Amino acid sequence: MSASTKAMVSSPSVYTTPAFWERLWRMSGINFVVFFIIAYVIYPNQPQVGAPADALVAFYSGDRTRILIATVFSGLAVLNLMWFAAALRTILADAGLDGWGAAATTSSAAVGGLFLLLLSVNAAIAYSIAGSGNQALTSGLNDFTWACAVSTSFPRAMLMMAGSFGLWRARLISNALFVAGVAAVVLGVAGGTTWLRGGFWAPDGAYSRFVWPIIGLAWVVVVSRILLIRSPATRGAW
Repeated sequence: MSASTKAMVSSPSVYTTPAFWERLWRMSGINFVVFFIIAYVIYPNQPQVGAPADALVAFYSGDRTRILIATVFSGLAVLNLMWFAAALRTILADAGLDGWGAAATTSSAAVGGLFLLLLSVNAAIAYSIAGSGNQALTSGLNDFTWACAVSTSFPRAMLMMAGSFGLWRARLISNALFVAGVAAVVLGVAGGTTWLRGGFWAPDGAYSRFVWPIIGLAWVVVVSRILLIRSPATRGAW
């Protein structure tokens, strides 16, 4: 065996090292935010709960292409969110806090499942249901997507709680960041109570559409920064 061949065998590629993969998955939170924003910009303004039939047809049929494109980017966002949770779980497990890590994994799976259900329903309406002429079904599914978005508040808050409490117990964040994380959890749980008919606190109101998502994105960005500045885990997880 030549010297160059021996060097290649004894010097594995950086892409095969656990540290490379760990850093890659720790960046998933940032990727999630980027894909979420892209999808949010592409996705048109969805009709509110109880919207008239002509508005629903105009939205789902007229903006069909934009809705389906936004669905693709939203799906990529969901995948990166679950990888982000997996990276968070690795950090917590490395600190001996497997319970908080398991909570992060469970909650992210619930968030991902609900969001994929929401995306599938929206895509199905735009792809064929809205054009079938079944106005009652289209209206019911449109209202269902708003209700589903509200229901995601609870597992989203659980993910934030697992991350905030776990990182604090591992002494990876300050008391000030922990308090901010707890406040975000409380505001997230409050998002699951937005059931008023119309206005700021409705399923299609400003809190559900803007305030709560911004809080969630800010939390992911902060936690991603914490993950990225940490050294690789002491035990190989990737």
